[in-house]
Amino acid sequence: MRTIILADNQDLTKAGLLYLCTDTAPGQPLKEAATRKELLQELTNAPDAMVILDYTLFDLTGIDDLFILQSRFPDMSWMLLSEQLSEDFLRRVAYSEEPFSVVLKESPVSEIRMALQSALRYEPYLCGRIAQLLLHNRRLSKESDQEVLTTTEKEILKQIALGRTTKEIASERFSSVHTITTHRKNIFRKLEVNNVHEATKYALRAGIIDSAEYYI
Repeated sequence: MRTIILADNQDLTKAGLLYLCTDTAPGQPLKEAATRKELLQELTNAPDAMVILDYTLFDLTGIDDLFILQSRFPDMSWMLLSEQLSEDFLRRVAYSEEPFSVVLKESPVSEIRMALQSALRYEPYLCGRIAQLLLHNRRLSKESDQEVLTTTEKEILKQIALGRTTKEIASERFSSVHTITTHRKNIFRKLEVNNVHEATKYALRAGIIDSAEYYI
């Protein structure tokens, strides 16, 4: 049987999760971790564990920590539970190829049970509210993107976001460095961004690049 690790710092939430775990997945070994160090220790002992994590309250440095842990323990899976998660976080998790189940603390018990069961089966799951939010905002982002950038600008933005230099983009498109530089300036001006990092965040939100493609 797979171990379930509760990584949550709120006693009331942990009590509720303990009840749901014992009721939904009876017999599964249960462990608790209050810090990242404790979580690493538990995963070392049970590398195929399913972790229930309150991301916003746990002492992780950022979302990259989740992907690092997943890479280090490829047989583990996640159920992410929180009161509020940023859209950027949700997109990176939802569009990754890792077995993340995501629910809000205000989600119905039925959805939390489904997330728990999905995570134990290594299947991704998004609660209804998060799925609707991502679908709605992705549609709006695509519509906005179509209005703001030309086809050429979107293609160049994708290359910029993937780390290509101006010279490399110019070579691939059989264009001059001056032409690509002009496109780059126009893209930044239209998007009202000041650097590649901000432009890349826009490209991820707008679906111009896929998160899996970005993190290769």
